[in-house]
Amino acid sequence: MNIVIYGTGGVGGYFGTRLAQSGNTVTFIARGKHLEAIQKNGLRLISPKGDYLVFPANATSTISEVTDIDLILVCVKSWQLDAVAKEINKVLKEKMMVLSLLNGVNNVEVLGSTIDKKHLLGGLCKVVSKIEDFGVIKHLSFEPEIVFGELDNVKTERALLLEKLFLNAGFITKLTENVQTEIWSKFLFISTISAIGALTRVTVGEMLSSPQLKKMMRQIAEEIVAIAKAKGVYLSDDLIEKQFQIIESQPYNTTSSLQRDMMEGKPSELEAQTGTIVKMGLELGIPTPANAFIYTCLLPQEKKARG
Repeated sequence: MNIVIYGTGGVGGYFGTRLAQSGNTVTFIARGKHLEAIQKNGLRLISPKGDYLVFPANATSTISEVTDIDLILVCVKSWQLDAVAKEINKVLKEKMMVLSLLNGVNNVEVLGSTIDKKHLLGGLCKVVSKIEDFGVIKHLSFEPEIVFGELDNVKTERALLLEKLFLNAGFITKLTENVQTEIWSKFLFISTISAIGALTRVTVGEMLSSPQLKKMMRQIAEEIVAIAKAKGVYLSDDLIEKQFQIIESQPYNTTSSLQRDMMEGKPSELEAQTGTIVKMGLELGIPTPANAFIYTCLLPQEKKARG
């Protein structure tokens, strides 16, 4: 299959490398010195699941240079999504598929405001990875997984084709029967640790060892569940407990990408995560005091990062 990885960071770099390793034609969209390194030296993955070097690597900064695309995996930051949708829309062909692996619960809506929704599938991924150096991706923890499905939850021929594609690439794959439930479940996991991690500047292990911080994490999660249920999204009654079991199983020094971005003074996904919960709470009349407190504290830093 001819695949474009739109955004060659920790997520796109990991899954794109595995898809190339399994024999697909993969083109990586990247920028700056990262792009230059990939074009010169290939894209190197360092992972406890096995290292791999894509060399030579197809890499460009412009998707318009790529032809005969079957699948676009969108792996940029959420705040870049609107601009990326406009670029993708310029190259769309009849049977092209677009699958977002971003954090957040509004990605399909943002993409669908520009791209005909017949091209879109809903999805998410589970992996902790980052750009270690220009042209180098490091997988840190979490068993890599892609969860996806059609927006109407029908197991179509193309969805089954993608399931086979991802399984052949060697990572956990779930063709879900309810993609919205899966997206909100992942959102609950990541948003419970991300912004509070950025505010406290400590690792997941350090947060869990503090009774006060762990209590606040649980309040964050409870507010997210209340919003999801008010929007008609099915979440199981024991979801918070299950997600905390996953959080507690992470390595002590785990941090989120949002936290790392904010600590490095970069634009982050604060608006797509905590900001989204606060805004939805206001729209629905549901109090979100824990999320609102953290969002208010971090917003000046986010505005500074965006200039």
